[in-house]
Amino acid sequence: MKIIAVIPARYASTRFPAKLMQDLGGKTIILRTYQAALETKLFDDVFVVTDSDLIFKEIVSNGGKAIMSIKEHESGSDRIAEAIYSLDVDIVVNVQGDEPFTEAGPLEQVLSVFRNDVDKKIDLASLMREITDEDEINNPNNVKVVVDQSQFALYFSRSVIPYPRDKDAVVRYFQHIGIYAFRKQALLDFYSLPMKSLEASEKLEQLRYLEFGKRIKMVETTHVGIGIDTVEDLEKARAILALK
Repeated sequence: MKIIAVIPARYASTRFPAKLMQDLGGKTIILRTYQAALETKLFDDVFVVTDSDLIFKEIVSNGGKAIMSIKEHESGSDRIAEAIYSLDVDIVVNVQGDEPFTEAGPLEQVLSVFRNDVDKKIDLASLMREITDEDEINNPNNVKVVVDQSQFALYFSRSVIPYPRDKDAVVRYFQHIGIYAFRKQALLDFYSLPMKSLEASEKLEQLRYLEFGKRIKMVETTHVGIGIDTVEDLEKARAILALK
């Protein structure tokens, strides 16, 4: 299998404008993320795909590979699908641009799914971690996922799922960790399909895959990513980097 990583990188960000170009220990966040993906040695190639001339130049001027988006896109999947349309590739991994401490372990977990999928029944794979704290379970910013007995996703929601009507029932709650690996065709199909009601309501692009019958294999992990969504997150990241 030919496996690549693609890092979707928007310049604008509602919560933290231009965050990917912020300095983190002498390098921009997006450059650190790109280099971290390379250092995993899991990929035949790594690309940043962006709508920003600044981000494009930042990657290319440092010896990296970047692709400019042709259109405006509502989701990371759309941006990646456009970029990989003409590339010769089997599996595409979406690496979040605001995770400069990306490590090989969780990425290897999602890739292992496809190495064992000889019948190609899996369209995409992603990660989930168990959560037990009530505040985490109830927080709509923590996307929850429920799975079947074979660990295929049944539904994702910002709401509490399953709802604990029977307080004595033993239920495990899982938070979705937004690391994805896709078969190329699944991404191209996503790009050609319209947004339906579930995705529009929850604002979760993974629901488009489920609504159109794609199979998402979930892998349980203990991984907790260190994403940078706010100025406070950036200060924490700087502190973490200083200890390395």
